[in-house]
Amino acid sequence: MFTITPRTLRALFTCAVLSLTAAAHAQTVFRVTTIPEEAATEQMRKFGPLASYLEKQLGVKVEFTPVSDYPAAVEALVNKKVDLAWLGGFTYVQANLRSRGKIVPLAQREEDTKFQSVFIAKTDSGIKSLADMKGKQISFGSQSSTSGHAMPRGVLVEAGINPEKDFARIAYSGAHDATIASVVSGKVDAAALDITVWKKFVNENKVDTKAVDVFYTTKPFFNYNWSVHADMPKAMQDKVKAALLAISPNVPEQAEILKLNRATRYIETKPENYKELEAAARNLGLL
Repeated sequence: MFTITPRTLRALFTCAVLSLTAAAHAQTVFRVTTIPEEAATEQMRKFGPLASYLEKQLGVKVEFTPVSDYPAAVEALVNKKVDLAWLGGFTYVQANLRSRGKIVPLAQREEDTKFQSVFIAKTDSGIKSLADMKGKQISFGSQSSTSGHAMPRGVLVEAGINPEKDFARIAYSGAHDATIASVVSGKVDAAALDITVWKKFVNENKVDTKAVDVFYTTKPFFNYNWSVHADMPKAMQDKVKAALLAISPNVPEQAEILKLNRATRYIETKPENYKELEAAARNLGLL
């Protein structure tokens, strides 16, 4: 017969206390991730200051962890492996469908209300219009990217172009900076990407517009947002939203956060903003 001795009881009690302490510690860590629109090092540089800001505002430890690809960001939020995620419009739609409507968009950049994609090509390629892309090698970003795939594909279809039939080859770079590199290096003839990443590369002299430049810009659409899972307590949701909306361009360290995130300010957003994008994605067979 097994006898519980005082020593065993003390050991069991210690284990229970340690387990509860570990659980409590885990609950005090607020986890943040983003879709990898650029290289992991750039993601860390961009969102590190925001993580520090949120840590002060929320009163808990905030950890930022980059993921390998767009689907990984979706799964992390749907499965509550992270508390807050920066998603594109299309990845938000995917996450909301995967979770059966349990993803809550809190805030977006003011720029995300009228976002655009650009098509770029080498200036000596002879590509001056969408029609000129026929027979060429083309790159999109991630297959789950709004500005790097879903919206540009929609524009092409509207123009009477069937990417699978009319292009010599379709590549998926996985990230906007890689998309630019694929055109600059000549791996592809033309590509589509996020307009803000393109402007960033131009402003930082990371691309020579005499060699590679924009030949087509899409109409505006709703894009990126910060989202949480609906299972997060409402009080915490409100606190996170308030922290994001409070980031001010008039406070130097906060202005730097906005600059790194290519934003003038954060504003509220709502699920209805992405209904048109969801409908377009369904029409394209992407959902």
